[in-house]
Amino acid sequence: REIGSIVRSLGCFPTEAELHELLAKVEEEEPTGYIHLEKFLPVMTKVLLDRSCRPIPEDVLLHAFEALDENKCGYLTKEELVKHMTEE
Repeated sequence: REIGSIVRSLGCFPTEAELHELLAKVEEEEPTGYIHLEKFLPVMTKVLLDRSCRPIPEDVLLHAFEALDENKCGYLTKEELVKHMTEE
């Protein structure tokens, strides 16, 4: 259930389709909601080495933060970021 979070924490930002493909490669024959590290490591290592999942482009991230910066001050406070991440 958390494979998307794990993959993103490694700096990869796959599409939902790519994430489903990755899951199909590491999942057991009978899906249990869990994956084994022994299956995950070689598949994820190949993804990372092949750079098949591109990171989100910097300009896209900058645009997202600019959209959240309502006061156009060039930064978000911790409180603003927490609000956006938990409420929006």
